[in-house]
Amino acid sequence: MTYPKELWEDTLLENPAYPFQLFQNRCPSVQPGESILYLHWHEHFEFLAMQKGSAVFHIDSRPYVVQAGDVLLIPGGSLHVGYSLAEGDVHYDCVVVNASLFNDWLHDPLHAQFVAPYLEGRNQFPVKLSDRDESAAGCMPLLHDIIGELAAKPPAYPLVVKSRLHLLFTLLARTYMPKTDEWKPETDYFPNRERFKELIRTVEASFSQKLTVEQAAGQVNLNPYYFCKLFKRLTGRTFIEYVNICRVKEAKRLLDSTQDSVTEIAAKVGCENPNYFTKLYKKYMGVTPSQTRKGRG
Repeated sequence: MTYPKELWEDTLLENPAYPFQLFQNRCPSVQPGESILYLHWHEHFEFLAMQKGSAVFHIDSRPYVVQAGDVLLIPGGSLHVGYSLAEGDVHYDCVVVNASLFNDWLHDPLHAQFVAPYLEGRNQFPVKLSDRDESAAGCMPLLHDIIGELAAKPPAYPLVVKSRLHLLFTLLARTYMPKTDEWKPETDYFPNRERFKELIRTVEASFSQKLTVEQAAGQVNLNPYYFCKLFKRLTGRTFIEYVNICRVKEAKRLLDSTQDSVTEIAAKVGCENPNYFTKLYKKYMGVTPSQTRKGRG
C-alpha cells in the first residue's frame, strides 16, 4: 500500500551504524479520544510497548486496543495513529529499528531462511503481542531488556541491543513460522538476489573502487531506477549510503589497527578528499577520525 508523502516521517536515527532508537512517549493527563500519536508512516519497523494507561492505535486502518503489558509490532511502511481511551496518563515506549541493522547477516543462510522473509515483507508477524499471549511470552523479556539498555546506555549498549534485536526477530520468526511440511527459503521473491549478493560482496571487499549507481545497476542487469528501489528494499539503505557505511567501517578498522595517517586511510577507502572523508566519518560514527584514534590511546 502506498501513502502520501506528506504523511511520511523521516525518522532520524542517532547512529547510522546502529540504526535503532528508543522514543519514550509520556502523555500526562490526557482525555478520552485525545491524540497521543499523530498520523504518519516511516520505513522502519517499530516495537510499541505500552507501559501505562490504555489506548487504541490504528495501523493501516485496523484498530488495536492496548493496555499496560501489550506490545505492537508495526511493520515498516504502515500508516499508524493513536488515541487515548481513558482519562489519565499514557506512557509507551517505541523501539524503532531499520532492517539495515541486520546487513551483517545478509549472507547467512539461516538468517535468509527464517528472518529475512519478515524483514523483506514476504511474511508478517502478528501486529499485537502480549505478556498474556503464551506464544509470544518468551519474547517479551527480551524486548524489555532492549528498552532498558537503550534507556540507560551503559558501555557497549549498541552491541548488546543489536545482538538482542536479532535474537528477538529470530525467536519471533520461530514462534510464528508458517505451518508448512517443509520450511524452505524463498528463491524467486527478490529478482536477481544472487547477483545483488555478488554486488554487495564486491562493495564490501573493494572499498576504494569507484562504482556509480549506473555501473552497479548494470552488474545486476537492471535499469538504475528499478535497481535503486530493489537495493533499498534489500538493505534498508540507498546504494550510496551503503557504500559510505562500508567505507566508514573499514576506516574505523584501519584507525584502530594501523598507524596510517587519516589522509592515507581516506585514500584507502576511496575518499580522495580528506575533509570530505572526515565529514562522512563523523556523520556515521558520531566522532571524527582523530577522535577515534585518540580514544584508542
